[in-house]
Amino acid sequence: MKRMALILGLFWLSAGLLPGQDWARARLDKSPRHQEWITVRNGPRAVQCFVVYPEVKGKATAIVMIHEIFGLSDWAREMADELAAAGYLVVAPDLLSGAGPNGGGSDAFTNQSAVIKAVSALPADQVTGDLAAAVDYAAHIPAANGKVVVAGFCWGGGQAFRFAANNQDIKAAFVFYGPPPPQPDNEAKIACPVYGFYGGNDERITVTVPKAAEAMRAAGKHYEPVIYDGAGHGFMRAGEAPDATDANRRARTAALKRWLDLLAKI
Repeated sequence: MKRMALILGLFWLSAGLLPGQDWARARLDKSPRHQEWITVRNGPRAVQCFVVYPEVKGKATAIVMIHEIFGLSDWAREMADELAAAGYLVVAPDLLSGAGPNGGGSDAFTNQSAVIKAVSALPADQVTGDLAAAVDYAAHIPAANGKVVVAGFCWGGGQAFRFAANNQDIKAAFVFYGPPPPQPDNEAKIACPVYGFYGGNDERITVTVPKAAEAMRAAGKHYEPVIYDGAGHGFMRAGEAPDATDANRRARTAALKRWLDLLAKI
């Protein structure tokens, strides 16, 4: 638990404030795809989820997408829509459901620092339960084919890796610049392949990759990390922003192609 608190604290201290996302909101507003809000239950908890349906013929693989430490932001929802555009049914839970002012979620906060603090304070068991409820819901959507993967970014990347050690039903975990499970020997519980996406200029996180690879190899698990040269932390978001650096833009393009190629094989 102390190590988890340290990791979350590092996210909080180094992530900084999230820039304006009007560009993400504008793209989301133009989407032709069906978007809806649904509620899943984790015991007494009501967890709000943003769901986007692909425009495809036939049932689709579902992705449970875990947001950054910035909560279920406009960019997170726009990313969900982009995945739906590629043919996947996406369920993006707001893990801050009920934690915001007046019992609201991510959008109830008026201060980004408060969002970061609230996400950092989420209990690990609660996050696991919320994600399990979202996975169960995704698996039973009539338009879904029953196959569910998880993917997460930043704080959510670490949660995707950790959740893979706590759920035997998911088919894959996609970890974008998130740390490995904090408890020792958790890798042995992982039953699905884990695919990592890391920035070459994000040493705070990328330094964990060799040890994670060693632990996964020792446990006989499938782990494929790729480090994108010159990219910083958060390159999937930063790489599509209007002020994106060339390195972040290239990393995002390459990572998205790799991700979609891997998804197509599930």
